[in-house]
Amino acid sequence: MTLTTTLDTPLLADPAQVAADPGRYRVLTGDRPTGPLHLGHYFGTLLNRVRLQRQGVETFLVVADYQVITDRLSPGEIADNVREVVLDNLAAGIDPELTTVFAHSAVPALNQLMLPFLSLTTVAELQRNPTVKDEAAASGLAAISGLLLTYPVHQAADILFCHGSLVPVGDDQLPHVEQTRLIARRFNERYAGGRPVFREPQALLSPSPRLLGIDGRKMSKSRGNAIALKASADETARLIRRSVTDSERAVTYEPDRRPGVSSLVEIAALCLDLAPAVVAERVGPGGSAALKALVTEAVNEELRPVRARRAELAAEPGLVGRLLADGAERASALASSTLADVQEVLGMTAY
Repeated sequence: MTLTTTLDTPLLADPAQVAADPGRYRVLTGDRPTGPLHLGHYFGTLLNRVRLQRQGVETFLVVADYQVITDRLSPGEIADNVREVVLDNLAAGIDPELTTVFAHSAVPALNQLMLPFLSLTTVAELQRNPTVKDEAAASGLAAISGLLLTYPVHQAADILFCHGSLVPVGDDQLPHVEQTRLIARRFNERYAGGRPVFREPQALLSPSPRLLGIDGRKMSKSRGNAIALKASADETARLIRRSVTDSERAVTYEPDRRPGVSSLVEIAALCLDLAPAVVAERVGPGGSAALKALVTEAVNEELRPVRARRAELAAEPGLVGRLLADGAERASALASSTLADVQEVLGMTAY
């Protein structure tokens, strides 16, 4: 059997084709539980996940607890953070009846796939991965750990254990999807004699821009510059008032020249479902103070139902634990089946 069906699959998926035939696809997505999710996650990934789920695309959501320690000297409060991440996803609209939600550490067979996949990846390829470089630089660690270096292979195992065919990502994550496609191709060619054991997944780019945090840098949990989904209305207002803008009076939308102002404009535009240029024109001579007031009102109104739902879910004892246990059972069954197929291809089932 040839690899025509996978080699001819382009890297980027067509959203129109996904919407037209959602049953053809299986999504793998996930979060590192390093803290509560924020506004950047909400517009960048969460709403996209919910949309795909509602379209009827089978979805797997991994809470990547093992990946917390890729670039950290201490694991921190992993259990609490896992709970926070799950609550954020549920509040945004993830339905555990439609989406399998599980933690890395609860699915051993998934992580065991790392071993054969590592044999298909060179050290040079991993060292060239831009996300590995960026994470290493952001962590401030003196040396890259083996886990951080092999982070792209762990992500490949996440995607391929469930035979995921669609991975929602920002453009900065495309190298990971490309690495996964390469691993799938090499496994099929080197070990399976050309039989397509794994298909090459496609990336589905997020339509939302990368939002800046209140300090003008990329919004990030680790930098403390983000507006958490669970933040109160007053906390949100305080954070937005502190946002970096510039000295020009009139508000315009010029991302390259005025990144801070333009990021606030984008946030308001996303909440109000308007074009950024329309928002900038509406604020116009009102300046940064008027812009921040508009953004505050828009964000708090957008997140009001999410925060109310989150509070209800958080008050239900044992909810997250039960959900993760059910998800781990489903994910483990699939991971064990995939691992058995891999071991059969490698000739590890005759003894």
